[in-house]
Amino acid sequence: MFSISRLFFAAILFSVHLFAQNGAIVSQAPVHFPADTLAKLSERIPGVIEISQAVKLQEITYISDGLKVKGYLATPAVEGIYPCVILNRGGNRDFGALSPKRALFWMGRLASWGYVVVASQYRGNAGGEGQEEFGGADVNDVLNLIPLLADQPSADTSRMGIYGWSRGGMMTYLALTKTNKFKAAVVGAGAANAFKNIEQRPDMEKYVYAELIPDYWEHRESALKARSAVFWADKLAKTTPLLLLHGSADWRVPPEEALEMSNRLYEAKHPFRLVFFEGGDHGLREHRTEVDRLVKDWLDGYLRDRKPLPNMEPHGR
Repeated sequence: MFSISRLFFAAILFSVHLFAQNGAIVSQAPVHFPADTLAKLSERIPGVIEISQAVKLQEITYISDGLKVKGYLATPAVEGIYPCVILNRGGNRDFGALSPKRALFWMGRLASWGYVVVASQYRGNAGGEGQEEFGGADVNDVLNLIPLLADQPSADTSRMGIYGWSRGGMMTYLALTKTNKFKAAVVGAGAANAFKNIEQRPDMEKYVYAELIPDYWEHRESALKARSAVFWADKLAKTTPLLLLHGSADWRVPPEEALEMSNRLYEAKHPFRLVFFEGGDHGLREHRTEVDRLVKDWLDGYLRDRKPLPNMEPHGR
C-alpha cells in the first residue's frame, strides 16, 4: 500500500511538473547562414543581409501541454529590453512551416525593428510531439509562448503583440478570445469563415479540416463555427486593437472573409483598421513595402510607444 501511495503521489507531482513547465524551452540552437546563402537570398529579399546581422535567430523546442513543440526565437543582437511579438505561421503540417530562411524573413524583420519575436510550428510539426488540430488544442501552443516570453530577460511582456497570417490569422483570433494580454494584433489574409473557405476551395475540407480536426464529420458544424471568428467576433479582447490586411485577388482565403470580419468587429465596437489592397495576392507580395510600413507603425504605436486605445463611441463635431 505504501509503495502504491508513493507511486500515486509521484504521478501527481509529475503531471503538475509538466503543466508548470508550459513555455519552458528544453532545447535551443542558433541558426547561422553562410555568406553565399545570404547573397542569394538578398536577390529576392532586399535588406536580408542587414537583418541577419541585426538579429539572433534560434531554433527552439518548448513545452506545451506536456508536449515538446518546435519553434523559433528571434531577438535583437544588441542587448536591451524590448517589446515582444508572437508570430503565428500559416498553412498546416509541412505546408507553410517555418524554415530557417522563412523564419529570417518573417521573424528577423520584426526583430530588426526592435522586438523579441517567437513562433510555434504547432504540435506534431517539424519533429514536434502531438497532433495539430487546425485551431483546436494547438491554440495552446500559441498561448504557451506567453510564459516562454516571460522567461526571456530581453522581453517586456507588458508590451506584447500577436501577428498571424492566413491560418495564423485564425490562430490569432482564437488566442484573443482567451487572453487580454496582447496590446496589439495584426492579421494578414486571415481565415475568418471556414464555411466560405470550403465553398470556394472544397479540397480544404477533404484534405485539411477532415484530416486534422478530431471527429470532424461527427461535429462538422460546431467544429467549423469554432474556427470561424465571424461567429464570435464579440468575444475577442476589446483591449487589443486589430490591424486587418487583405488583398482583393487572394484565392486562398476569400477576400470577403476580411470584409465580413470587419463588419462583425464594427458591430462589436472593437478597435480595428482594415486595409484592403487592390489586386493583392494572398501574401500581398506586390505591396510588401507598404505592408511592412503599416505593420511596423501599428506595432510601434501600440507596443513600443504605448499608444492609448481609440474612443469607439460616436464623438466629434
